Amino acid sequence: MSKAGHTLFILTMVAVVVSVAFILIKVGFSFYEVPLTERFFHPDYKLLKPSGSMGHGLGIIGSGLMVIGVVAYMFRKRFRIFSRFGLLKYWLEFHIFLCTLGPILVLFHTSFKFGGVVAISFWSMVAVFLSGIIGRFIYIQIPRSAEGRELSLSEVKNLKTDVESTLIENTNLDKASSDQILELTKRKVGIYHRNFFISFFKTYADDRNALRKAKEIINKSHVSRIEYKRVIRLFKNEISLNRKIDRLNTMQNLLKYWHVAHLPFAFIMLIVMIVHVVITILFGYRWIF
Repeated sequence: MSKAGHTLFILTMVAVVVSVAFILIKVGFSFYEVPLTERFFHPDYKLLKPSGSMGHGLGIIGSGLMVIGVVAYMFRKRFRIFSRFGLLKYWLEFHIFLCTLGPILVLFHTSFKFGGVVAISFWSMVAVFLSGIIGRFIYIQIPRSAEGRELSLSEVKNLKTDVESTLIENTNLDKASSDQILELTKRKVGIYHRNFFISFFKTYADDRNALRKAKEIINKSHVSRIEYKRVIRLFKNEISLNRKIDRLNTMQNLLKYWHVAHLPFAFIMLIVMIVHVVITILFGYRWIF
């Protein structure tokens, strides 16, 4: 998939999620804002209640999307036979899309009324969704190959370019400016705080400050716009790799701990959801078929 195609792929999924959420809010706002005790008298009650034609359908479709999202990504990740069907990172993005759209539909299926055994599944779903956001953040901090494979420390270091020779041979910067930029790329990340997140945001602030100084140095050198963009791109890549190398071990450990928290909630959600579906069928509830 080309870069433009990938961008279109992401924008399409975002547009679908936003559009569906907007439509559901617009259609049912007058119903959802009514107190639970008064909804029976609302004209859209039979349509939007959890067992209504639309409410029931939202639950079925939302649950189906989540199951498909989990199973499809799991099969693509664990079984080599599926490796020829697209890159793993695209499957992960599709997994995130389905497991974002699905919970939104399920939320409207409940008509914002939670209780009983179903509440366990719902709150497990919320935990899975929120932990998925955290997992995505951790995931993108770990350098990966084009196929989505996690790179080792030695492989990440091999990605680094010889900044000094590149600045001298491929740009028109004077030596003093090149040395100053080179010094900024060599800055090491220290242990600012024992709390990882405080340290993370501190290093992010340092990166932004280093980038600002690099831009000032380049501007003073009066290079062309093309040269300016080339040096900035090189600088950003270098400090990004420096930070990822420094955090690699921490992120890999966090990802392991994340799986310990994420997977149990996913299994609880699926098991209770299946129990809910079985009980619903046994009590005679049917959708449009």
